[in-house]
Amino acid sequence: MRSLLVLALCFKAFAVFFLVVAVLDASLQNDAYPSGYGEDLGSCKEGLTGEKLIPVRREVYGNGKIFDITHRYTSETPVGDPVGLGQILSLSSSMRNGSDYNFSIMKLPCHAGTHVDAPGHMYNNYFEAGFDVDTLDLDVLNGPALLVDVPREKNITAEVMESLNIPKGVRRVLFRTLNTDRRLMWKSKFDTSYVGFMRDGAQWLVENTDIKLVGIDYLSVAAYADLISSHLVFLESREIILVEGLKLDDIKPGLYNVHCLPLRLVGAEGSPIRCILIK
Repeated sequence: MRSLLVLALCFKAFAVFFLVVAVLDASLQNDAYPSGYGEDLGSCKEGLTGEKLIPVRREVYGNGKIFDITHRYTSETPVGDPVGLGQILSLSSSMRNGSDYNFSIMKLPCHAGTHVDAPGHMYNNYFEAGFDVDTLDLDVLNGPALLVDVPREKNITAEVMESLNIPKGVRRVLFRTLNTDRRLMWKSKFDTSYVGFMRDGAQWLVENTDIKLVGIDYLSVAAYADLISSHLVFLESREIILVEGLKLDDIKPGLYNVHCLPLRLVGAEGSPIRCILIK
């Protein structure tokens, strides 16, 4: 009888011990991982009920304050060639095939999708001297910016530039054109009928405004008819930075803060770039 009593007391003591350990463990976990940690959609952790994991892809963040104006890079992303990019990512190591990790290799033209031009893009003497994307001024690529709607059915000429009435002192302007309405950046085939700057429009901007960042909604700021000459006007001073292929749909015209960051590609005359607008 006594042995049974001792056994019961020991069992009760062990039960209390494990209960205390469980409570302490839960407390430590709550301190390390706030409520909901790892339970958001797109988390690597599978739900307790085994639901399918669905990654979230956004265009707008911060309750409507932050707009991603960068196009996603896919096999259909347009580039200057007649067809899209094709395959840009390949796995050199794959967990599905037995590797301890996934490891991708990227092959991407510098002027595909949303990207930036450096002075060496059109001036070989600048290219040889080293004016690459790593030398671009981040102060120009980040700061207050004006998003304007360009009159449709027109390239950007001197007359169009004058009609926009862009105030002196504005240093960064994003030009939304018919390209956005036609969704040209969603088409893999390069379209030469896009809207861009004619040479006189580029010259008017250089001579009559304080603009140092020119952004546009297709692969080139320069209209196809003045492809080289307009670029030369913009890039000659090495003070104006061209950001091309922006995603400007569903954003109201007006003032924002723009943030654009190119890769630090030493020796490259262009680079993919991530750009956002903040109200």
